[in-house]
Amino acid sequence: MIPDHYFDEGLNGSLYRNDMKQVNTVKMVYEKTQADYEQEQRDMLSSQDGDTCETHDQFYRDHKLLLVLFRVLAVMPITRSRPGTVTFSWKSRATMYAISFYIVATVVVLMVGYERVMILRSIKKFDDYIYAILFVAFLVPHFWIPFVGWGVAHQVAIYKTSWGKFQVRYYRVTGENLQFPNLQTQIVIISVGCLLLAICFLLSLCALMDGFLLIHTTAYYHIITMINMNCALWYINCKGIKIASQSLSECFRRDVNVEISAKLISRYRFLWLNLSELLQSLGNAYARTYSTYCLFMFFNITIAVYGALSEIVDHGFGFSFKEMGLFVDAAYCSTLLFIFVDCSHKSTLKIDHFIQAIEMNPAVVSLKGYAHVNRELLTSAISMIAIYLIVLLQFKISLPKTDT
Repeated sequence: MIPDHYFDEGLNGSLYRNDMKQVNTVKMVYEKTQADYEQEQRDMLSSQDGDTCETHDQFYRDHKLLLVLFRVLAVMPITRSRPGTVTFSWKSRATMYAISFYIVATVVVLMVGYERVMILRSIKKFDDYIYAILFVAFLVPHFWIPFVGWGVAHQVAIYKTSWGKFQVRYYRVTGENLQFPNLQTQIVIISVGCLLLAICFLLSLCALMDGFLLIHTTAYYHIITMINMNCALWYINCKGIKIASQSLSECFRRDVNVEISAKLISRYRFLWLNLSELLQSLGNAYARTYSTYCLFMFFNITIAVYGALSEIVDHGFGFSFKEMGLFVDAAYCSTLLFIFVDCSHKSTLKIDHFIQAIEMNPAVVSLKGYAHVNRELLTSAISMIAIYLIVLLQFKISLPKTDT
């Protein structure tokens, strides 16, 4: 996060004048207007003051429901410990609840997982073995929650707190509070949809695929809901960045129609830098979470598509329950992966009015340098999946035929 003293220097235009020495910095004497007095009052605000951040942090208020649901699922035990500040502590009640919930859920997952592994070990046919792997694979995300959830909670808390600081600075520069129209309503709809999607997905697999008993779904509900909610959380964060950049552009266009000055440009330049930094901190904070998320999606899409194609090669396209179940799995994972990369791509496209001034530091969503999250990630994933499918199908064709 840009320190306050650097940001204040930017608002005063000092850094801009140092960089652009050819700009005439002689200030004409003029009488102060009402707008000037209002600007002076806003400049007295500090983004380090918790109460000020709490007043202007509309983004937190709008997406608070998502954070509560993640605490209920024991995935991200961060809390609003004091005004304007989101924190994580291993001694907090939220963390104690998360650990307790995780222990109970682990017992259920291990019981169902043991039965799934026993089924896996009893299978002799290669194709059925592939299908059984998927059921075991969907249990894996439960065991990485401490690593990708609790392990990054401190960084996520810093990122969430940075939103409040940015919105104070946005108000100081533009004179308006940053608003997110209809975002709260969308989050309610998305949250309910994530739960219903998890239920429908598991019940459809239970109906379409042999050996997946209804009682086994008890170990998967919180896992599938968590996967859906992670996609929803990324979408909401990217949408917030998109709305902020669009509002910033509109305010800049409005202000330059009234006055064009080095000071004005400097103010918006530093605010844009702050927004770009916020976008990059999003990727850094959730690097572990979404790196494993992408790997999980790649694996499931590859195995599901391979299993369906293998069934078609052996028996033709007969619209069997097994084929449909695998296609449902592949479509489900592909949709979540597409939403993940597409919303990141759109959020960076909206940050476009200061590209020339910041050409050496373009706005990107990066998972701590491991990967840039944009549409190119989707095409790379498709290429990788296609290569593995070709290898697996060649292996399938080379196997000796057995009577079914």
